[in-house]
Amino acid sequence: MANSPHGGILKDLHARDEPIHNELKEEALKLQSVVLTERQLCDLELIMNGGFSPLEGFMNEQDYKSVVDTLRLADGALFPMPITLDISREDVEKLKVAPGSRLALRDPRDDEALAIITVDDVYQPDKVKEAIEVMGADDPAHPAVAYLRSNVKDLYVGGTVQAIQAPIYFDYVSLRYTPAELRALFEKLSWRKVVAFQTRNPMHRAHRELTVRAARQRQANVLIHPVVGLTKPGDVDHYTRVRVYEAIMAKYPNGMGQLALLPLAMRMAGPREAVWHAIIRKNFGATHFIVGRDHAGPGKNSQGKDFYGPYDAQDLVTKYHDELQIEMVPFQQMTYLPSSDEYQPVDEVPKGVQTLDISGTELRKRLRTGAAIPDWFSYDAVVKTLRASYPPRDKQGFVLFLTGLHNSGKDTIGKALQTVLNQQGTRSVSLLLGDTIRHELSSELSFTKEGRAEHIHRIAFVAAELARSGAAVICAPIAPHEDSREHAKDYILQNAGSGGNFFLIHVATPLEHCEATDRKGVYAKARSGEITGFPGVDDVYEVPSRASLTVDVTTQTVPEIVHAIMLLLETSSLL
Repeated sequence: MANSPHGGILKDLHARDEPIHNELKEEALKLQSVVLTERQLCDLELIMNGGFSPLEGFMNEQDYKSVVDTLRLADGALFPMPITLDISREDVEKLKVAPGSRLALRDPRDDEALAIITVDDVYQPDKVKEAIEVMGADDPAHPAVAYLRSNVKDLYVGGTVQAIQAPIYFDYVSLRYTPAELRALFEKLSWRKVVAFQTRNPMHRAHRELTVRAARQRQANVLIHPVVGLTKPGDVDHYTRVRVYEAIMAKYPNGMGQLALLPLAMRMAGPREAVWHAIIRKNFGATHFIVGRDHAGPGKNSQGKDFYGPYDAQDLVTKYHDELQIEMVPFQQMTYLPSSDEYQPVDEVPKGVQTLDISGTELRKRLRTGAAIPDWFSYDAVVKTLRASYPPRDKQGFVLFLTGLHNSGKDTIGKALQTVLNQQGTRSVSLLLGDTIRHELSSELSFTKEGRAEHIHRIAFVAAELARSGAAVICAPIAPHEDSREHAKDYILQNAGSGGNFFLIHVATPLEHCEATDRKGVYAKARSGEITGFPGVDDVYEVPSRASLTVDVTTQTVPEIVHAIMLLLETSSLL
């Protein structure tokens, strides 16, 4: 029998609202609409299908503040993660969003109305407090904090949701289960104990051995429940990972395991995230949940230290054990014993016995260089899948993002780089000059901060598409604002696949030189007021805080700068 949902009742809004489906669909045609972001889409899907039970909508201010402060909803129910619908102040005014108003929530992919929200309130969050309390620090090295700063809009809208339809998918449809569907499957198969395994990475032999061992010790079955929504920037794309999961499922004892995909937008919030994941797996019917070492940790902070302690997540899940009503299975680090050709937990290996391991860093190096990956570490089908999706570094695409003031020399450097890379002949090379892209793709945009941000987003979109196909891409916009540059970087890391190799080059030529050598007189027009919103004159140019390389045409020749950039690519094994 599947575990009972969190709060005792599975909040399946699709089943609840099915009797009024036609009325809701008709009403949505007449309502003002909010087009969801990718993260909001993931959240809404799990609100509607009950994955986030006991939630029935996006959190109002009372619930939001309570969750941030206490890990509990206002009614006292344990729920550690704020689930919010952010919206811009301009949209609030334009759509006349106010308590009692109803809005259609639309899928960004096909513009279908998925739900209607009845607004409880509109409120301004304390983003700094949210970052500190939920993620542990207001540190942009944390991907969720960077997202909070760069992507989350000014205001949150709280309210209950009525479901019209689930998002439509065309990939891996047979592996996408709602909580109700997965619970029905467990009942059909007579699975009474289910150990759920969360992952956002490819699986190898150690993961298989760990999950099989956990299931056998508890006389249970295994649910492999990987995240296929938003994960950490730079993660392996979900298409590749699902092919890996499908390959590894064939290695489980017959009838032991089930693969199901979870459309979750991770926050990488460590301890809080582990409790959240446990609640979600409970809602999907699991009775046990594997919590790993540094579960859902984002890596290093700005000081080079781990954001969370290695066992903080396990400790917090243990703290709330009685309320969670799902048994935690601590992740046991597994190691390979060549003498017996088996995996065992590290703490059970007799002293003096030889062990072998391959770290994630070493695996990526072997994939990059084409070096052998032994069959004791992974399975042939898994390795073939990874090699097909992740070619060696010298075959991967990359993006060189040059930023600097007008007439700083970035265009000249970009053209020179294009020539040098074309001479090598190993990749196609694309040059995306800021003025060219603005003329071809962004001519209707203004030079306001918002217009410039959209311009940079379009450049990032094109760059990601090209880099994913293995191209060398050189971008050379002014890009004066740090947040738009960070957004471009994150977008490319998330969407360029194996071509998600991003280098920010700051062309730090001083303003005085840029203006003195400006033969077109653009600076003069800006000084006279003929041009407004011009970086360096009446708009600020924000110096990059984390450039891969800083160059200056007043102290270096263009050939020297190009050589330095080529060395940067060489040391990154991309040449």
